[in-house]
Amino acid sequence: MRVRQLTAAAAALLLAAGLGGCSGHPAPGRTPAPVPASADPTATTGDVRPADRAAVRDGGVLRWAVDGVPATLNVYQGAATADSALIAHALYPSLFRPDEHGRLVPDPDYLESAESTPPGQRPQVVTYRLNPHAVWSDGSPLSAADFAAQRAALSGLDPAYRGLRPAGYDSVDSVAQGADPHEVRVTFRQPYAEWRSLFGPLYPAAETGRPEVFNRALAGEGHLGAGPYALSRYDAGAGRVTVVRNPLWWGDAPKTDRIEFLATPPEQRLDALDQDRLDIAPLTAALDRAVPSSEAAATALRRAESLPGVTVHRAAAASLTQLTVNAARTPLTDPAVRRALARAVDRRRIAEAALTPLGLPAAPLGSHLLAGDQEGYRDNSAAAGPADAARLLDDAGWKRPNGGTRVKDGKTLTLTLLVPAGSATARRTADALTADLAESGIALKPVASPAETFVKDHLAAGDYDLALFAWPAGPSPVGEQRPAYAKPRPGPDGALDPGTNYGRSGTEEIDRLFDRAAMELDPAARLDLLQEADVRIWQLGHSVPLYQRPELVAVRDGVAGVGAFGFGRPRFQDTGWIRER
Repeated sequence: MRVRQLTAAAAALLLAAGLGGCSGHPAPGRTPAPVPASADPTATTGDVRPADRAAVRDGGVLRWAVDGVPATLNVYQGAATADSALIAHALYPSLFRPDEHGRLVPDPDYLESAESTPPGQRPQVVTYRLNPHAVWSDGSPLSAADFAAQRAALSGLDPAYRGLRPAGYDSVDSVAQGADPHEVRVTFRQPYAEWRSLFGPLYPAAETGRPEVFNRALAGEGHLGAGPYALSRYDAGAGRVTVVRNPLWWGDAPKTDRIEFLATPPEQRLDALDQDRLDIAPLTAALDRAVPSSEAAATALRRAESLPGVTVHRAAAASLTQLTVNAARTPLTDPAVRRALARAVDRRRIAEAALTPLGLPAAPLGSHLLAGDQEGYRDNSAAAGPADAARLLDDAGWKRPNGGTRVKDGKTLTLTLLVPAGSATARRTADALTADLAESGIALKPVASPAETFVKDHLAAGDYDLALFAWPAGPSPVGEQRPAYAKPRPGPDGALDPGTNYGRSGTEEIDRLFDRAAMELDPAARLDLLQEADVRIWQLGHSVPLYQRPELVAVRDGVAGVGAFGFGRPRFQDTGWIRER
């Protein structure tokens, strides 16, 4: 299980501390600015060309850049990537879809209604009323059998299933058909507040009902689906996945005849756009990892913006870049030093260094758990304590007699800063952090690591002082964020096992707050618990939230329904080419 956890973490972490996830994660999407905490939470936050179906013509082809043909389309397997999720959402059902603020709303193509028993009533039962027209590609309707098989595969009850274990499935006690074949009743052994995140995507029982089938990579043709598109070609050698209109689709007819997902390395995307070989191309990595310096990144961005017939869309992605503090390394074992670090960092200055060169506003984060454009966001940074980092360090015994680097017991306050190799944005962020902390007498030594060793050799091994990376954010902050802050527990050998809490600090109180939030069905009370947990994380000095990862996507003029989605994702049946006037 430990190996699978590390594999999952490596896939989930967006290691380029500002620009990971180069294929545009479709899930968990504007006016090109994050909404500040005081802004109207109903304002639009996506930079997507609206898809007015009446203005989109029928037919045509869309060519969409991805990193590579995914090893699997089962997003619950360790080999899944952001490209897996993108393509899966064209082919498989999700009962709910995230809006631009990370709120899960029912998708009427699959769900007529979904109701949970009221808070306080036990057991919690969620009754799903499925769209009676929703069918798999063999004509069979979506049913309780599909729900039950997926729950069995993901609950952890049967160790023969080797997939990931998303939060919530282990809380399900039973799945049964309701009043008729289109009604599904899911009973929970304990309340689960984020139940809307379950069964999305939903796979057919034929793919999840037996361990030996579930454990195989879901790739190639011949698999059941139930999306607006059906798989036509899956060719890893040619670097191409083709989806075509699903002939059994019951909803709004897809506008585009087919979508070609084309494996295109980031460094080749600008040329491919210029040569009219792509219509949609996520550019974050192309403008970051593929260039040797910030100046080169700016040049590449100018080139992207000057390409004829192409518009660059910008958004704050559903991903939180943070400075993680390794509490297991001296002198960071002292909470006062960790809190001083949080106070020494000028988060607005850092955000300006990272985001302004990309044409995004500098919007610093003040929460570990919620993005700035999520409903309920609040800046809790004041909980870290007094704003005077110098006083905190003085009180902790780190003196600065000559205005240079602080010293205690003959040792200087010099820390390593782990950054993703080859990232211009990470380099800008590291330079700004180095300047910030130097003003408080803390010296930084940046250490660059390639993505393939960043997690395994450094984060998981504890070989770093400070680390710069991003966690995905989404509609279910308890299930998604809790592993990053859970108190390390002793492993089988007696040594503390941090899991994916790479900061290696935690408390029983924080764990209890997450547990209570997971079971709190009242939305306001649940948000209060999350805010309290965030306050405690700030006080612990676990990490310093910095900014939301930027998302830049180039889209050929005339293509509607795509862009930089942030929390949202494409409604594939609406994407296509605008009619010529």
